[in-house]
Amino acid sequence: MSLTKLNRNHLRRVLLFLAQHWKASLGIILLMTIEVIFHIRSFTIPRPSTNLDPPFYTTCHDPSTMNSTARANATFMMLARNSDVSGAVQSVKSVQAQFNQHFGYPWVFLNDEEWSEEFKMEVGKAVGEGVSVTFDTIPWEVWGFPMWIDREKARRKMKKMEREGVMYAGEESYHHMCRFQSGFFYDHPALLPYKFYWRVEPDIRFTCAIPYDPFLSMSQHDKKYGYAIALWERGNTVPSLFRKISDYKARRHVRTTPLWTALMAPSYAPWLIRRFVLSLLRNRDGKGDLWNMCHLWSNFEIADMEFFRSSAYRELFRYLDEDGGFYYERWGDAAVHSLGVAMLLRPDEVHWFSDWGYVHGGLQVCPKEGLGCGCECEEGGREVETVCLDSIRRTVE
Repeated sequence: MSLTKLNRNHLRRVLLFLAQHWKASLGIILLMTIEVIFHIRSFTIPRPSTNLDPPFYTTCHDPSTMNSTARANATFMMLARNSDVSGAVQSVKSVQAQFNQHFGYPWVFLNDEEWSEEFKMEVGKAVGEGVSVTFDTIPWEVWGFPMWIDREKARRKMKKMEREGVMYAGEESYHHMCRFQSGFFYDHPALLPYKFYWRVEPDIRFTCAIPYDPFLSMSQHDKKYGYAIALWERGNTVPSLFRKISDYKARRHVRTTPLWTALMAPSYAPWLIRRFVLSLLRNRDGKGDLWNMCHLWSNFEIADMEFFRSSAYRELFRYLDEDGGFYYERWGDAAVHSLGVAMLLRPDEVHWFSDWGYVHGGLQVCPKEGLGCGCECEEGGREVETVCLDSIRRTVE
C-alpha cells in the first residue's frame, strides 16, 4: 500500500471519529479557543494614567545660563581602534560642539591594543583644552576566548555564520567586543571611578544642540538607562539568546515587568502546540511565545553603571557568558543590554531621549515637531521606523 493511500485512510479515520464525537470535539475546540484568548489577553499592558517618561526639557535655553558648577559623576566612553581615528574625531567634535563645550565632562578611550600617537594627538585636539582625556587599553583577560570556550568549535561556527550572511560573525574581534561591552566595560579601571557613562561610537553625529545635562537629569529623575533608537534585531544573530534569558528568568522567579511584556509577541496557537512545538523554534521562550526582536540600539546609551554592576545583572551576564553564545552564535551587546534592562528595570527607570537628533550607520532619528533645539537633521538620511519604539513606549505613556 502506498504512503499516499495510508495517509488518506488515516485522515478518513480521524474525520470519522470527529463526526461520531462532534459534541466532545466542539467542546475541546471551544476550550482551546478560550484558553488562547486568555493567553493573548495576559500580554495586555495597562497604560499609565500619566506619562512616566516625558522629555527632561521641552524648551530651549542658553546652556551658559545653567548652573556651571553642578556636575554628575560621569564620563564619555569610546571603544575604538587606531584605524578609527577619523571617525573618532568626527564623533568627538559633534559631542563637544552640541554639548560638552559647555559642561566639560571627561573622556575615556579604550582599545584592545596600544594607542597610536596619531590617534591620541588627533582625538586630543578634537576634545580641546581643559577637558580630561584618558587613553587606556583593555586587559587580555576580558578580550579573548574564555577558557571554557572550544576555540575550534567557535571558529567553525563563525565561518558557518559568515557563509550564511550573519553580519560581522566571521570576525573574532567582533565577538570579543560584544562580550566586553555586554559584561566587562563597567569594571574597567578607567571607568570604575564613575557612576554614569555616555557611550560614543566612531562615525556618529548629534544633529541637535543639547543645552542641559543629561547625567544630572537622569540622576534627578531616577533613570538607570537612556537610549535614542529602538530597532529590530536580526534573528539569525541571536537564535537562542531569548530562550536562554527567559529560562533564566523563570528559574530565578524574576517578576515580569511591562517592559519585558512589551518585547514579546504572544502566540495564537493552542497550549499544546505552543509548549511542545513552537517552544523549539528560535527566539521563543519555553512556553512558545516570541521575542518580537525589538531592542535598544546600544551604540548610543547613557546609563547608570551601578545597574550593570548590580548582582542581578552580573549574575545574568555570568550565566550567558558561561553558555558560550557570544562565540557559538553572535550575541550582540545591544540585545543583551535590552533584554537585561527589560527584565530587571521598571519602565519609569528607562529614558528615551526624544528631543535629540542622532545619526549612525546611515540611520537617523530626528525629534518630533516641538522638540529639539537647533536641529539640522540630515537630508536624505534614512529615518528609523517607530513601530519597534511604539511597542516600548506603550509601557510609559
